[in-house]
Amino acid sequence: SSVFLLLGLCLFGAADALYKQWIPDTNYENKTNWDKGSVPCGNDIVQFSAQRKVSVYVETVHSVQEIQLPVDGDNGGDPGCGAGVTAQFKDAESLQWFDPALWQAAESLDDLEKGRFLFSVHEESVPCQYDNVLFRAGSSFRVDTTSNQPSVPVQSVSVLGKKFSSSSEFTHYLGSHSGRLQFHGTSSPSVGASGCSDASGCDCGNSANHNRICGTVTCAPMSCKKPLYPIGHCCDVCSAIVTIQYSSGFILESYRNRLQHLFLGLPSYQSIQLGMSKVLKSQYFLGVIPRAAAAEIQIVLLDGESGAVAEALARDILKDVQAQGSNLGITGAEFQASSGATSGDGAGDNAGVVVGAVFGILIVVIGLPLLAVLFRRGVIKMPTMPTISIPSLSSLRRSQEEIGEFTDHGFENPIFDKPTMMPEVPGIYGTEAANSISLTPSGVHFVNPAYDENETSIDFSA
Repeated sequence: SSVFLLLGLCLFGAADALYKQWIPDTNYENKTNWDKGSVPCGNDIVQFSAQRKVSVYVETVHSVQEIQLPVDGDNGGDPGCGAGVTAQFKDAESLQWFDPALWQAAESLDDLEKGRFLFSVHEESVPCQYDNVLFRAGSSFRVDTTSNQPSVPVQSVSVLGKKFSSSSEFTHYLGSHSGRLQFHGTSSPSVGASGCSDASGCDCGNSANHNRICGTVTCAPMSCKKPLYPIGHCCDVCSAIVTIQYSSGFILESYRNRLQHLFLGLPSYQSIQLGMSKVLKSQYFLGVIPRAAAAEIQIVLLDGESGAVAEALARDILKDVQAQGSNLGITGAEFQASSGATSGDGAGDNAGVVVGAVFGILIVVIGLPLLAVLFRRGVIKMPTMPTISIPSLSSLRRSQEEIGEFTDHGFENPIFDKPTMMPEVPGIYGTEAANSISLTPSGVHFVNPAYDENETSIDFSA
């Protein structure tokens, strides 16, 4: 098995790097590049806008009446062309590198040539950092490589049949006359990135340009019960999504090939588009508190309709995982479908939150009546509260008398302490009044004869 594993790493270790081919071209013979929908003939007048820069690949000799360029063109004639029209070459200035509709992806050059293309989420439909980029040999093009980052890294770029994998060599080409006509924008593609060395796959690296990518995509309305939103995609889709947790023995490309040969060859699943990639899924504790993202394998299944066929395939994939997952390096799998169905043999965080909430409710519903029954039967008793003794008034008075001799009398007040300094008004500042003033720990008390001669007192304590 060790030999097989080594061979598998050699075959698939860097196989996560796909081949992405640019679809549009600026070829003269491509009728879609002309505003009249046909290639100009001998009696036609050809116009190239003087305000635009474009590299046009001409494969064969053509005869036209006139070519209007920024400089004068040549005249000619073709009796079989009819009266002739003015044909204008379409503007290629708006074609963007980060437009998913302008790329085709395949696992190999052979698959690319035979039209065996791969489906991917929008972020991975444009070249990833480990991919090989191809512009068809025998064609010209013009692409806007503007990015949210200074450069657009890829493993290699092939132009007119020449493959550039050296950074210095490709930089020199970008500075040439042809390179300036073919690539334009605020960012430049860069080559030389090392291939993906992780057999379980690598992150595409296009998340920084997600909004730019989705800005070129038009989403169709969905009619299914529960549209799903795959990670890295720009639109909701009627589909099924299988999520796989894996171990060190998992090989992404090997498993992709397994699903293609095991299921997609069946007549019932021939309409399915399958996209598989490693994604970083945000994790939340109790569904609220964010924590470190976890890597997992996302399999997106589209059937072009309501998602019922995709759901059936998702269930078959889970059955295969249950039977052979341990041999494939798969530790768990689950799926969700546009019908609202979910299932899996590996519970995720959201499922854990739901289960925890259910158990919590059950504990409350069952626990409270049980506590009430046990309390009534005397099994559970209320704890005895500690006794707090409150001192009586007599004890407080004795304490005040004991404390009185230690009371701080403060400074001398001539009004109270020296009645001889005040006018001798009988009954107010005399001996009788002096005896009616008392100091206690709680304040100063005196008899107010204006209110009551029977020892009515006013308390000035704080």
